[in-house]
Amino acid sequence: MHKALALAVGTIAVAAAVAGQAIAAPQADDPGTMTPQVVGGTRAAQGEFPFMVRLSMGCGGALYSPNIVLTAAHCVDGTGNNSGITATYGDVDLQGSQRVTRTSNYVYRNPGYTTSTGGDWALIRLSSPITGGATLPIATTNAYDNGTFTIAGWGAASEGGSQQRYLLKAQVPLVPDSTCRSAYPSLKAAVEICAGYTQGGTDTCQGDSGGPMFRRDNANNWIQVGIVSYGKGCARANYPGVYAEVSALSSAIAAKAAELGGTTPPTTTPPTTTPPNGRVFENATNVDIPDNGPAIYSDIAVSGISGNAPATLKVDVDIKHTFRGDVVVDLVAPDGSTYRLKNSSTSDSADNILASYTVNASSEVANGTWRLKAQDTYNADTGYIDSWKLTF
Repeated sequence: MHKALALAVGTIAVAAAVAGQAIAAPQADDPGTMTPQVVGGTRAAQGEFPFMVRLSMGCGGALYSPNIVLTAAHCVDGTGNNSGITATYGDVDLQGSQRVTRTSNYVYRNPGYTTSTGGDWALIRLSSPITGGATLPIATTNAYDNGTFTIAGWGAASEGGSQQRYLLKAQVPLVPDSTCRSAYPSLKAAVEICAGYTQGGTDTCQGDSGGPMFRRDNANNWIQVGIVSYGKGCARANYPGVYAEVSALSSAIAAKAAELGGTTPPTTTPPTTTPPNGRVFENATNVDIPDNGPAIYSDIAVSGISGNAPATLKVDVDIKHTFRGDVVVDLVAPDGSTYRLKNSSTSDSADNILASYTVNASSEVANGTWRLKAQDTYNADTGYIDSWKLTF
């Protein structure tokens, strides 16, 4: 099935809620059998992603311009005058006092879209602009189609679950086309991009369809790189989420938006061939640390960095724990080399580990999967990895 976006924490990935009619079961790799939603997420703060839009048919979207919402083609029935869609904007709580609503007056559905060809995008023109609304620029180059992305939505927090009242968020790493094609043989790599974890646990889900997948550009502004399209279930292992690749579709999107009266969104500066210092990769998905148990890992997929990691690789760690002296923390490089960040100490009884470490990782290739390893070595106290990040 197609996805409708929703975020949740657990072993199932972010999924998107189903929009429209049910579809008879086709082949297993046919996008028509997929259901996107956000799973493995946490609640977003008010104003954190001000461009997010909830659509009344059970999909998500992003404010492209004050009077245009960018969403997925599979969320709408066709092109033409349409006053039947309500867009909700401005509040993470769909019942919140800061929400603003607008009805649609026209819908444009990409005429070239089918589940066989891809190109899953559509534009909804609002009856009146959202004055002062925050917009989300779209990527016009594939230079941003790498690293770790943010997903957000009001879709189900678990496969088959209910859609959410509060906006949820999560992060997912890029999955190369060659890997993604193992899960989806019919992947349209020219116009689709995949993201998720091999082990699952975080993904879009039912109710998230049409919502944006986005990341920071070189100026540290949000930029949209994907549109929630489809996936096999929600956050299943070896089945990443599939997104419409915005950079490949940006010219058509911009041209039609201008024709509909939408203002041109801000442009962004593409990365240089060698990314500047300060490139940040983050994993904000919670991972429980067993009490006096085996080591656990949290992964960050790094890509788009030339050569080796720096001699001053910065590792920021946020671990919530009731006795931090119990915890040993290591950084594991893509080749398996281990760098000790923190030893255990029976005398350190304070709560939590909120620290920044500098590692000489100049002998390590930068691109690949880096892992934060944490192990609780004593009884009685518990905790979890809240988030961590690498700055190159």
